[in-house]
Amino acid sequence: MKYNNSNTKTEEIIRASIKITDTPDSELNNKLKAALYQQEAVLQKQPATRTLSLWFLPMVLNLVIFSLLAVLAFTMIENVYLAYFAAGICLYASIAGILLTIVGVKRANIKEDITIRIEKRGVLA
Repeated sequence: MKYNNSNTKTEEIIRASIKITDTPDSELNNKLKAALYQQEAVLQKQPATRTLSLWFLPMVLNLVIFSLLAVLAFTMIENVYLAYFAAGICLYASIAGILLTIVGVKRANIKEDITIRIEKRGVLA
């Protein structure tokens, strides 16, 4: 293989540009640091994400569903005793849903587990 010396001038320019070690002015460096610290302080004051806790949602959905089923039982079942029995079961299920939600909040970490985190736009801008 033959070595081509035609680009020696280009190589010299590249090597010279690599050796350049320009350092920014200390005043400019201090201004940039101050701006960075100010932006960091603003970011620490405002959280980057907004949290929306949905711990109550299973309880509300349970109440709505079983309330509608109780109303449906009263309107569709002609036997009064059977209608009251079906509505009582629906009432029991809705109370059980409320109690399970309360136990989930007290014992488990349901408020943290059922949380949506929304990132704010333009936080770093």
